[in-house]
Amino acid sequence: MMSLSILNMKIRDRKACIGVLGLGYVGLPLALLFSRRYNVIGFDIDKEKINMLKNKKSYLIDINDTDLSEHKDFYPTYNEKDLIDCDFKIICVPTPLSNGKPDMSFVTNAAEIVSKNMKQDQFIIIESTVHPMATKEEILPILLGSGLNIGEFGLAFSPERIDPCNQKYNIYNIPKVVGGMNEEFTDIAAKLYESVINAEIIKVSSCEVAEATKILENTFRQVNIAMINELALLFERMGIDIWEVIRAASTKPFGFMPFYPGPGIGGHCTPVDPVYLMEKAKEYDFDTRFINLSTEINDYMKVHVIELVKIALEYNNKKINNSVVAVFGLSYKKNINDTREASAIKILENLKKGGAEIKVYDPFVKIIRTSSGDFLSERTPQDALENADCAVFLVDHDVFTNIKINEKVSIIDCKNIFNRDKITNRYYGIGKMMR
Repeated sequence: MMSLSILNMKIRDRKACIGVLGLGYVGLPLALLFSRRYNVIGFDIDKEKINMLKNKKSYLIDINDTDLSEHKDFYPTYNEKDLIDCDFKIICVPTPLSNGKPDMSFVTNAAEIVSKNMKQDQFIIIESTVHPMATKEEILPILLGSGLNIGEFGLAFSPERIDPCNQKYNIYNIPKVVGGMNEEFTDIAAKLYESVINAEIIKVSSCEVAEATKILENTFRQVNIAMINELALLFERMGIDIWEVIRAASTKPFGFMPFYPGPGIGGHCTPVDPVYLMEKAKEYDFDTRFINLSTEINDYMKVHVIELVKIALEYNNKKINNSVVAVFGLSYKKNINDTREASAIKILENLKKGGAEIKVYDPFVKIIRTSSGDFLSERTPQDALENADCAVFLVDHDVFTNIKINEKVSIIDCKNIFNRDKITNRYYGIGKMMR
């Protein structure tokens, strides 16, 4: 059996070596957090990322080059052998969708790397979002391929809660949920996180509960956004401004939490995690009807944006074909450069299929890749607006509020950026009466 007392002493004496697999939006901030106290080996298969980190260059908007230069005990590598002596190995790789289905290959590949480079008395923690039971049913068997038995190594799940560019909550102060394969493993993982996080550590009874916690958090967001999106569609027809309704409802000090409409949902969590649960539910002969419906509603919002473009163009006796459409905002949310599952992808594809001439602008995203080709951001907003028939705002980047738009250009405002009473443009907004 593994010596838990040795791991406890290494945590106490700051002598633990931490390995972080996957240096993306979750792994890199986590690796830098741990390197404040421990020696950290950051592993990624992307050699370009590793070379940038070795040269103290950041590729994440939340982390600047100075941040990297201040962490002397962080060692980036693409050589998996460098992980051999790590006491804790934390898996932070993506769990995306592939053709609409959960893709666990990044996690299982990372588990294979850990398994090949594992010794007794080492501890593995999964932070990648997975469906409930995945740690026990899919990851543990791979780790057992090392020839070690559970108990000779430790295993726990602790879901990431990263929110890029959140100015109030970050990896240092967000409460952390931890669930191990047994109570002792939960305690060890909790002690590790307690040593670097200035927030509550919530111990739960199992890996499955910790996995389900993350799925619940993002399914909650999806279904509530879907409800607001459906009401936005209804209130448009009724001539009611849903944004004003939400502001009014938010004054209630209990029993209400504001969510906001938009052109669909994106990112690495909210549109993805419920699908993992929906697929797992099928093994239990259970139809997640409510979640399925919320997915359909949120997906439809991309179609609705195209319909608003058509209406705006028809007002000037034009069609999408041969019209110039300027699209603003390529990331999945404001003020970041992450395009994973961004609504812009499908919207650009549909505009392209409709024959539009498309120009795009995003101050944070240089290029976005779609099945209809790559779209390069114009140098300035005015370059994107040149000869445009309409301008579609998909994301509410702060800089968009100051854009000057010729009054002849129709505006499709998906995120309530503009005060329509202060502009003379033909205006169409999600959840707003058309004008």
